[in-house]
Amino acid sequence: MNISVVVPVYDEVESLPELTSWISRVMDENRFTYEIILVDDGSKDGSWEMICKLNKNNPFIRGVKFRRNYGKSAALNTGFAATQGDVVITMDADLQDSPDEIPELYRRITEEKYDLVSGWKAKRYDPLSKTIPTKLFNSATRSMSGIHNLHDFNCGLKAYRKAVVKNIEVYGEMHRYIPVLAKWAGFTKIGEQVVEHRPRKYGKTKFGMSRFVNGFLDLLSIFFVGKFGKRPMHFFGTMGVLSFFAGIVIAIWLISEKLYSIAHNQPYRDVTANPLFYFALVAIILGSQLFLTGFVAELVARSSSERNHYQIEETI
Repeated sequence: MNISVVVPVYDEVESLPELTSWISRVMDENRFTYEIILVDDGSKDGSWEMICKLNKNNPFIRGVKFRRNYGKSAALNTGFAATQGDVVITMDADLQDSPDEIPELYRRITEEKYDLVSGWKAKRYDPLSKTIPTKLFNSATRSMSGIHNLHDFNCGLKAYRKAVVKNIEVYGEMHRYIPVLAKWAGFTKIGEQVVEHRPRKYGKTKFGMSRFVNGFLDLLSIFFVGKFGKRPMHFFGTMGVLSFFAGIVIAIWLISEKLYSIAHNQPYRDVTANPLFYFALVAIILGSQLFLTGFVAELVARSSSERNHYQIEETI
């Protein structure tokens, strides 16, 4: 099979017939073998009934229904597990992504050998309340991830080599960072394609400002897990040793200063009367706790069933 199209669906009943018809037309015109996987993320507007109806009319349309709303990441991860195509395309169900982009995305994966091609909606039809925070979010993600050639990490329209979606796990709110997840998994050939952004035709946006707070916290999580997930002691141990060492140095300096003053009959004050003493005490305690945290985390990591799970490209 050439292409699997994964579409998370949440209260988009009005757009589904037009979207699936459009995708099918593009596939037929380009003679692609395909499947459309619609993942109903707990919709309450009759989206699942529409998916069942579409499935009866088109055998290439498949559906997965969640019992409740789990979020876009869960929908994508479930859809990825069900895919059979050599190239996987993801897009939103609100018709703001154009299926006409699919042939070029497919070509870049198959001919230019990209692992992942992410869409970039250079011209957007969103309000400033959404576009400005998005620009800040993308700038921070580029800096922390080292993927400097992407302008829009959260664009729903993306194309993947099959191996990518089968070797990453999308959870929580991590759908925003799929390029980062792919990079940490060893899929480093990541490209970008300018795509059309269409005004919303049906329904209402699911956008909320809380996504940026959650998104930033998820970025910190993915950065830490990706870099130190298999060696947490390198992070906690280093921070702990530095903090403990700084506290010890300050304490020794305070004691030495007092002993020097006593030896030379100079006025002095008690070590405990110096504010630096409490700073040193906090640094020593914090350093000890960080080191112990790293030790416990290392034990947990070494006991994990994933401790020796690595991404293997091929064997001969």
